[in-house]
Amino acid sequence: MGLSAIFGKMASFAVLVISSLGYPGVAVLMALESMVTPLPSELVMPFAGFLVSQGKLNFWLVVAAGGIGSLVGSLISYFAGSWGGKAFVLKYGKYLLLNEHDLDMTHRFFARHGEKAIFISRFIPIIRHLISVPAGIGKMNIKKFSVYTLAGATIWCGILTYAGMKLGENWEKLHSYSEPLSIITVIVLGIVGMLYVYRHLKRK
Repeated sequence: MGLSAIFGKMASFAVLVISSLGYPGVAVLMALESMVTPLPSELVMPFAGFLVSQGKLNFWLVVAAGGIGSLVGSLISYFAGSWGGKAFVLKYGKYLLLNEHDLDMTHRFFARHGEKAIFISRFIPIIRHLISVPAGIGKMNIKKFSVYTLAGATIWCGILTYAGMKLGENWEKLHSYSEPLSIITVIVLGIVGMLYVYRHLKRK
C-alpha cells in the first residue's frame, strides 16, 4: 500500500470520527496525533475547519477541542517517558547507544531550553509526535510543559482550522502542502541520528 493510500485511509478515518462525534472527535484525534501515532494534524483540523465553513461547527470550540486533545495526548507521552524512560534506558539503552550520560544531557537540555523546544515543536511535523517522551525522560517541569504544549498546540490548531475554512472542500490538499517539510524533517533527523551513532562509536 502506497503512502497516498495510507493517508487516504487516515483522512477517511478522521472524517468518520469528527462527523460522528463532533468536538470530542476532534479532541480524541488530536490526542492520538500528539502521541507516537502517525496521524497528522493536517488531516484532522482542516476537515473540522471545513465543517466550520459549512456552519456545522464553531471555530473557537474546534480550536479549543484540538488544543485540549493535544495536551492530553502529550501528557500521556510525557508520563510514559517520566515513569519508564530511565528504567528503559538503563536496561536496554546499550542496544540503542544510550547511557546515563545521555540521560543527564536530556535533563539539562529540558531544564534550560524545554519551554522553547516544546512550543516550537508543535509546528514541526514528526517532531511534535515525539518531543513529549524525551521531555518526560528529562523530567521537565510539568506545569511549564503543560502551558507551553497547550499554547503551541492551540495556535497550531487555529492555523489549520482557519486554513481548512479557506480551502473548503479542498481541505485535504493542505496535507500535500506540508509534505516537503515532513521530508526535510526526516532527512535532518536521519543526519542527526547518523552523527549520534558516529559520536558514540568514535568514543568507544
